[in-house]
Amino acid sequence: MHPMTRLFLGVALLVLLLAAVAFALPQHITVARSSVINAPESDVFPYVNSLRRFNQWSPWAARDPNTKYVFSGPDEGKGAHMVWRSDNPDIGSGVQEIVESQPNTLVRVRLEFGAMGKASTAFRLEPSGAGTRVVWVFDTDVGNNPLQLWMGQMFEFWIGQDYEDGLERLKKLVESAR
Repeated sequence: MHPMTRLFLGVALLVLLLAAVAFALPQHITVARSSVINAPESDVFPYVNSLRRFNQWSPWAARDPNTKYVFSGPDEGKGAHMVWRSDNPDIGSGVQEIVESQPNTLVRVRLEFGAMGKASTAFRLEPSGAGTRVVWVFDTDVGNNPLQLWMGQMFEFWIGQDYEDGLERLKKLVESAR
């Protein structure tokens, strides 16, 4: 067999194998991080229940101070809406809207990233000794396209550290305001 034919067959076999394995990968992706803040839930909640206050501790707002934001709806709680646009490809453009707000316990946010897809995020506040454990959770469904299934495996790497950085910034902000 000619070496180029072997190479072509080898590459084709590898592509088929990667595609087959992709269908065994999870379609639903969840990334979660948590931090304990030395403050009661009532002190933490206003920072996660307001998209206007989100940028005070967001790791992405700090990364690109030239990002443009447009806010609408209420200042906080369900219906609060934010559109952002950045020329920085790490920040991109998109929409956030608070879709559920349970005082001092839970905030759910709908995310849209244009062609990049949709997701949701949630902030759960739980008592932890004299403080509050904040759990920040990202959820998305990557569909059943083999390339998207493989890319879904990268979300932990792509946003995990950002969530840790954001929670650390939130912790410093809330604790310094006490």
